[in-house]
Amino acid sequence: MAIITEHEDNQIDQPTSRSKLKPKPKPKSKPQSKPTKKPKSQPSRATTTHNPFIFWFYFTLIVSAITFFFVSLSSFSSPDPKTWFLRLPTILKDHYSKGRTIKVQINPNEPPIEVFAYSQGPKMSENVLIIHGLGCNSFTFRKVVDELATKGLFAVAIDLPGSGFSDKTVVREREVINEGGSLGSLIEVYKEIKEKGLFWGFDNLIEKGQLPYQEVRVRVSKKEVVEPLDLGAQEVGRVLGQVVDSMGLAPFHLVLHDSALLMGANWVVKNTGLLKSVTLIDTTPRGMALPIWALEVPVIRELVLRFDSVFGKLIDSCCSKGSSVEAHRVLLKGRDGRESIVGMGRQLNESFDLAEWASMDGIKGMPMQVLWSGSWSQEWNEEGKRVADVVSQAKFINHAGGRWPQE
Repeated sequence: MAIITEHEDNQIDQPTSRSKLKPKPKPKSKPQSKPTKKPKSQPSRATTTHNPFIFWFYFTLIVSAITFFFVSLSSFSSPDPKTWFLRLPTILKDHYSKGRTIKVQINPNEPPIEVFAYSQGPKMSENVLIIHGLGCNSFTFRKVVDELATKGLFAVAIDLPGSGFSDKTVVREREVINEGGSLGSLIEVYKEIKEKGLFWGFDNLIEKGQLPYQEVRVRVSKKEVVEPLDLGAQEVGRVLGQVVDSMGLAPFHLVLHDSALLMGANWVVKNTGLLKSVTLIDTTPRGMALPIWALEVPVIRELVLRFDSVFGKLIDSCCSKGSSVEAHRVLLKGRDGRESIVGMGRQLNESFDLAEWASMDGIKGMPMQVLWSGSWSQEWNEEGKRVADVVSQAKFINHAGGRWPQE
């Protein structure tokens, strides 16, 4: 029995000892725990912290808030004409006091507007009329006018409509269509029944199977609307003709600056008999010196017209290096001036052919001269050479100022 018992014990001990040896290869099972989440979790954290959509969301939000702020600020900062005039710098008030206003009729079905004119010199002498380009005004040419007056000439610089002290808005009648919708139709039907009787309504209902709401007419009413003056070349020609007649300037010497050539070229062709000579000052068929986009783009236009420093840098980069930045900015900003300049800038004739215009009858034989800024930039010098080649009959003269007259 003892032997059997020991044998059984041995048999029992053997499997237990083998079973104890089996767990040793367990380290081989460690590779099963290799797919740890740590490497994958790190990229996921990086993607959440550097998500580009979050950046663009906040960027769009900030830009929208800034745009809304400046647009709302500009809409609440348009004083009436009297308040605007009282806030003008003294130098502008002095300029206005030395000028006069002329009433002109742009369209027969519209009220007349006022055009400001600054003039100096003896009236019984040679007359000179200066037409400024878009963005500037008669204030820009005040010293040119004064200098011409000292030489015995009667010089006049006007503010085109939409610029300077001239009117920048006009009251126009616009047709307003009032359909009234379903509620308006019901009101019209009620009025018809009230006027013609209840039985008329029943008769229509029996005969046509419905109330006569189809017969309700669209009502058109007229409403007076104040709109910015955005004149084209034809309207500008009318203004020039009335100014010349009102001031008795003919015959006179005409000076066209910058984009004024594009606006007045057709009038010059039709009225060569009134002109003694034509002078072009830094004018090109490619547009205007002041970039119109700076007055169109939201936020940018508010910054340009609100701060002297921003406006001054813009003028220095494209127009002139002169002073009185505040005066130019105030005149351009006040009384819907920006809207008028933008509207007129869009109507400039971009297909204008300077060579064809210079070769027309009445123009090719007229005394002409071209005054060109020779110190502005190399590109502008090249443009001046092209203009000189096209207008070959004109006398070409370089000056030391910018594309706008210097102070």
